[in-house]
Amino acid sequence: MVAGISAAALLAAACGGGDSGSGNNASGGGGGKTGGAVTVRGCNPQNTLIPSNTTETCGGNVLDAITAKLVHYNPENAAPENDIADKIETSDNQNFTVTLKKGYKFHDGTEVKAKNFVDAWNYAAYGPNAQSSGYFMEPIEGFADMQCADEKCTAKPKADKLTGLAVKDDYTFTIKTSEKVSNMPVRLGYSAFSPLPDSFFSDPKAFGEKPIGAGPFKFDSWAKNSEIKLSKFADYSGKFGGKLDAITFKIYQDDGAAYNDVIANQLDVTDSIPSSAMIDDKYKTDLPDRNAQRAVGVIQTITFAPVKTDPNYADPKIRQAISMAIDRATIIKQIFNNTRQPATGWVSPVVDGYKANQCGEWCTYDKAKAKAKLDEAGGFKGGKMTLSYNADADHKPWTEATCNSIKGALGVDCVATPVVDFATFRSQIADKKMKGMFRTGWQMDYPSIENFLAPIYKTGASSNDGDYSNPEFDKLLNEAAAESDAAAANAKYQQAEALLANDMPSIPMWYSTATFGWSDKVTGVKITAFGTIDFSSLALKS
Repeated sequence: MVAGISAAALLAAACGGGDSGSGNNASGGGGGKTGGAVTVRGCNPQNTLIPSNTTETCGGNVLDAITAKLVHYNPENAAPENDIADKIETSDNQNFTVTLKKGYKFHDGTEVKAKNFVDAWNYAAYGPNAQSSGYFMEPIEGFADMQCADEKCTAKPKADKLTGLAVKDDYTFTIKTSEKVSNMPVRLGYSAFSPLPDSFFSDPKAFGEKPIGAGPFKFDSWAKNSEIKLSKFADYSGKFGGKLDAITFKIYQDDGAAYNDVIANQLDVTDSIPSSAMIDDKYKTDLPDRNAQRAVGVIQTITFAPVKTDPNYADPKIRQAISMAIDRATIIKQIFNNTRQPATGWVSPVVDGYKANQCGEWCTYDKAKAKAKLDEAGGFKGGKMTLSYNADADHKPWTEATCNSIKGALGVDCVATPVVDFATFRSQIADKKMKGMFRTGWQMDYPSIENFLAPIYKTGASSNDGDYSNPEFDKLLNEAAAESDAAAANAKYQQAEALLANDMPSIPMWYSTATFGWSDKVTGVKITAFGTIDFSSLALKS
């Protein structure tokens, strides 16, 4: 999800991270009573709430509460655990048989069956449906024949069904991938793989305004720019429910306002602490025994607009010069009170396969080398540089500090440029209207090194905001996915990541640590390995 985080938004078995200190740092106690309602910080989703068209955390956090998938990720370590799936079997990492548990129901009362997965995935993959997460179906056989031949999709694709999917009976279906995909079962807990009820297909637009899932909470209402309300689903039969009766996502345009509401006990949980409260650990004084922190599978980056949109940053030497001009360590110290870790590559340290220093010297602050590299490229011809960010979260301080660092090293004017809110910001990026540089982040969708590379940098990938394309990079990703040995696969992914340093499609900034705050009314506040709220443990105090 491109972080916002994945935006926002936002998503290997060794993932886990743990908290950043000792004691009860990653959790707000336990216990609590059954029932009651809580409020949590929310933000404006980019699109309506269709699982296959949501690639950012504003919408993704809501979908995670209302959907159930084949696989559920353990909140402590992100390890995949069967949810709707009773078993997922394969003998060759190319042909998979999925058997469902019986009795799972959608919020409209219909039972979740094999066809609900197959129909949903076919809808996501079909090019004319223009689903932002359709790319995640790419490994399944027949995907290529379902894609549009041009951007406007003037002619229908050759097929409207994935040949690699087949319903065997109400509770069994098979998946055949075009190549071996060793981590396919791990991916199936991502929201793009959610099942859809039959009612979706009669009116997808209406569904997006009032989605129906099979998760522990059901959707009640959505007041745009105000709040999204959920309530407990009485017929939920899974094992990942919770104690709460209701959750309200209160949509904020400013992280500081949400933070102040938590202090005043007018908001129960915020997953974002403003930078002003990070200085000298002020948040710990403001919220004694009401805060938690944890290293999570999230990375902050800066992406360059596609060359067609803005050719001024096309030369990799210019990109490398800008990256070397950013004093990450000082920004992290002054803005985030050292609660981030300077990034040395494009993959989070919390996943299996992470390799340090993949970015090499390009991610090391050096004013002299940065200026020399820019001169080698012939200088910057675009006048002033711009770094855009969404103004409804606390990105102004660090983007301004980043621009100041770039200006100080390169002697080129750089301006941090706000966009009104996350939905507008992401829409401008998706429509290829955003020029210059813009903040991007990635919250792992599933715990794998592959998830930090393929969805963001593979040719045509759903979250490839800069339209990066490198055939050698794509080839290495395909070879890695086909490896049955995890170590061999990781080595291939690491080779692919190393290629990014040559082209610098984005600038790695820092690996994230999630910091939460909560009111004195709740307990059981737990930060998942994804940096999200674990609603199964959240409760009101007894």
